[in-house]
Amino acid sequence: MGRRLTFLFALAAGVAVGNLYWAQPLLGFIAGDLRVTTATAGWLVTATQLGYAVGVLLLVPLGDVLDRRRFVPIMLLTSAAALLLCALAPSIGVLLLALGVLGVTTISGQILTPLAADLAGDAQRGRIVGVVGSGTLTGILASRTISGLVADAAGWRTIFALAAVLAVLLAIVLHRAIPPLAPRTRMPYAQLIASVGAVVVRERAARWTLVLGATGFAAFSLFWTALTFLLSSPPFRYPVAVIGLFGLAGLAGVLSGLRGGRLHDRGWSLPATGAAWILALTAFVVAAFAVRSVVLLIIVIVMLDVALQTQALLNRARLFALSHEARSRLNTALATGNFVGAAIGSAAATALWSAGGWTAVTIAGTALCCFALIVWALGRRGPLVIRVAPPENAIQGARPIGHAP
Repeated sequence: MGRRLTFLFALAAGVAVGNLYWAQPLLGFIAGDLRVTTATAGWLVTATQLGYAVGVLLLVPLGDVLDRRRFVPIMLLTSAAALLLCALAPSIGVLLLALGVLGVTTISGQILTPLAADLAGDAQRGRIVGVVGSGTLTGILASRTISGLVADAAGWRTIFALAAVLAVLLAIVLHRAIPPLAPRTRMPYAQLIASVGAVVVRERAARWTLVLGATGFAAFSLFWTALTFLLSSPPFRYPVAVIGLFGLAGLAGVLSGLRGGRLHDRGWSLPATGAAWILALTAFVVAAFAVRSVVLLIIVIVMLDVALQTQALLNRARLFALSHEARSRLNTALATGNFVGAAIGSAAATALWSAGGWTAVTIAGTALCCFALIVWALGRRGPLVIRVAPPENAIQGARPIGHAP
């Protein structure tokens, strides 16, 4: 994993996850063009997310048993076909189907991340996973802004056509760049899917880490969903294009991902996780006083994204240290838990906004951070500590991942 290959993985992961969000800021454009209501167009986002959940559950585990040098390009080419169908869709029904297929197939980032961990050496694994994970976060945050700008200039179909071309180019480049790597294990497909749950049941550290991961994504989704409501309401009343620009402030989390991986490599994974959750708690407290201040909101966005991106990266790096043979399956479990947490956070934001506005949202965010800190405090000296088996020629015993050496 040299610098070029690491950057390529990060770029491909960001583009793949960005495919999930192209349509989100364009619902009004699409509804008008296809002559449907905005409420009907809203199902486009749901179709993409449901498809992604299916793809993560049923396809990502194949990364442990297939040649990923072929598997990743095939997924990219399939997603390119779905993107092209989105660009040409003559009706809302066809677009719904195309976005559902796109969600299922745009899972390359979830395959590339454990692949990067496999290719990286033990001493740099956290840093490499951090860079690739930062690419994913960049794709999530930047895709909405890019989509809105392209749609304003050239129509909503153009962004899907451009994304299809980019996916094809990445498939070609990755096929040439990914080195040959034998599958970690061999087993029938049904057994492979069942083993996702089995490895989580077997590994206590995985279960505790999944709880932290889901809580982090619930807090992330809670904040960003409610922020849209806040910025579109008095006293701000910002248009959608302006609201999308606030996502650029969240790119500060990318830098934290680049640095956070080094903390894992140095053995500071669990102390850094606790510090990240304390920062997230502080951010929600500050957010309670930011209901009329753009400056405070931007500060909160930076703090929260740095905190939640850092803890998410450290969760993934610790999980990958659990097993060399099951990294794709562990990543499947983590991504599924994160997806469930995000869905709960988004739904909670809508209900809390209706019930108590921004105050209710910040109280809920504070409660989530307190819960995560309790889990971290109870697990940092036991359930969350992961012991890595030493190399065959090692003299000393296994080294725990999480505490400073």
